[in-house]
Amino acid sequence: MKALVIGATGATGKDLVNQLLNDKEFDEVDIFVRKPVDIQDEKLKVHIVNFEKPEEWKDMVNGDVAFSCLGTTLKDAGSKEAQKKVDFYYQFEFAKAAKDNDVEDYILVSAYGANPKSKIFYSKMKGELEEAVKQLHFNKITIFKPGMLERTNSERTGEVLGSRIIKFANKLGLLESQKPLPTNILAKAMIKSSKIKSNGYSSIKLGNIFCFAEKTNE
Repeated sequence: MKALVIGATGATGKDLVNQLLNDKEFDEVDIFVRKPVDIQDEKLKVHIVNFEKPEEWKDMVNGDVAFSCLGTTLKDAGSKEAQKKVDFYYQFEFAKAAKDNDVEDYILVSAYGANPKSKIFYSKMKGELEEAVKQLHFNKITIFKPGMLERTNSERTGEVLGSRIIKFANKLGLLESQKPLPTNILAKAMIKSSKIKSNGYSSIKLGNIFCFAEKTNE
């Protein structure tokens, strides 16, 4: 199989790409990034693109399964408008290109609580992206909605602190449903979902980590 990945330089994306390169069922992994990456593998093909100009790279989004795990924070983006450009528009253009090139399987990392009617900016944005991608009518769409992610060597202070608090609560038998999800486990679940050919709603459980996956065939 040929995998297409957007968001390959983020925590989840790095784990995903590493696992795809080590998976014998994938013979090619194409990643779309803004600058060169320090990864070399005979199965890897790096496309350095300007996400502002999808007309320059849309024809290269061609393969069997597309993984979208791109995202940024409001702090890193600098404004809500800049964050939405990355978390919504760039991802939607990638999804649209995949659909136009007959990619049948689309896997999107969204967020717990995503809802297009939410009054919370981030949740609303993620919900709007989910709905927009669904309207492209892929043969198969899998949407992961993880809660707090546990990233290796994370520099997100708030996320690290929140994770520590929840882990402490977990030790006391509290907030078990909110246990932080390691990005390598999420990546593993994403790859596993790409190998499932069934439709309808399903969930994937790995170890004691639970991650919801919504599959639609519209």
